[in-house]
Amino acid sequence: MSQLERRLGVPEAVLIGLGSMLGAGVFVVFGPATAASGGAGLLPALVLAGFIAFCNATSSARLAARYPESGGTYIYGRKRLGPFAGFVAGWGFVVGKTASCAAMALTIGAYLWPEQARLVAVAAVLAVTGVNLRGIGKTATVTKALVALVLAVLTLVAVAGVVGGPVELDRLADAGGAGRGVLTAAGLLFFAFAGYARIATLGEEVRDPERTIPRAVPIALGLVLGSYLVLAVVALGVLGADRLAGSAAPLADVVTTAGLPELAWVVRAGATVAVTGVLLSLLAGVGRTLLAMARRRDVPAALAAVHPRHRVPHRAELTVAAMVILVVLLADVRHAIGFSSCTVLVYYAITNAAALTLGRDPGRRLPVRALAALGLAGCLLLAANLPLTSVVVGFAVLAAGAAWYALRRSPTLRRS
Repeated sequence: MSQLERRLGVPEAVLIGLGSMLGAGVFVVFGPATAASGGAGLLPALVLAGFIAFCNATSSARLAARYPESGGTYIYGRKRLGPFAGFVAGWGFVVGKTASCAAMALTIGAYLWPEQARLVAVAAVLAVTGVNLRGIGKTATVTKALVALVLAVLTLVAVAGVVGGPVELDRLADAGGAGRGVLTAAGLLFFAFAGYARIATLGEEVRDPERTIPRAVPIALGLVLGSYLVLAVVALGVLGADRLAGSAAPLADVVTTAGLPELAWVVRAGATVAVTGVLLSLLAGVGRTLLAMARRRDVPAALAAVHPRHRVPHRAELTVAAMVILVVLLADVRHAIGFSSCTVLVYYAITNAAALTLGRDPGRRLPVRALAALGLAGCLLLAANLPLTSVVVGFAVLAAGAAWYALRRSPTLRRS
């Protein structure tokens, strides 16, 4: 048996999307994004990243409803644009999200035990992989608990900032940056929105995918964008753009500045829970994409195995965990975020290009073709404006994967 079991409805799919997104943007990216914009521009960058994510979400939902299989844009690219486009998308997703998983694991280590961050990160990867190997039902159940705890902590931060801050709204005027800095910040912030793709990569495990996926994706994205905007306004209003740009733990600093330093440990614990939820869903999504690639021999076919009892791609998940642990032992969290953003933006550029081939959807009020075109252009623009090192390394890895694909498909290599 090689098919996955359909267990997830709209609420479960939304929760997995929330678990993938909530945490990375709030606890990791706000500071670097504010710094990238020169101490200003967080709010416009957040709106821009959210709009491009909405365009991508619309295209992802349309494609996922048409092709309800595990693999996401790897499948859509193959079906609509050809095998090579599908491979580039799958390769970009796997390597980019492997870096994301490593960044999340290292963040857990930094919050829990900074002196032994890598050791804690490895333990977190092993623990989360163990949960995922128990089945997608277990993943959804654990994610539900994590999301509830994270929302409670984020609510605490918002209330503490508003009540004790105070939130000085005139400081929001300092966040009106423009130009390349806003584009760079938006590219980094996109890292925080990319979790909605996890719903599409779980398409083979969703009940009634034609109905469930188009509903779950925009709901999850809308809830996250609203949460990010509220917290960004509170953080900017309490800390100011300059202090926010230099903060390693901005939400903990909000609570401390609001006169409640004794609650800072609650925020740090919430950060650990949030990032664990992101890591849980990230590992599940990368494993499903690797499964889809293995089924088509773009990676070793042995990775296409599905566990006979738990109905999960256990070999693919174990392989992903091993790759993440290797990156954890060798990489830096900041470079991992930039590299991940670059390759994932290319992934979504292919998503939008594939969606453009679908034509119009009868009965839809949204201008879906225009949104796909804007999403395609926006992804390429943000990717090109990321920090230079991230752009160079990201496109080099994509080029290396493309070259390997071409060599494997060459007639000479096949004969040999």
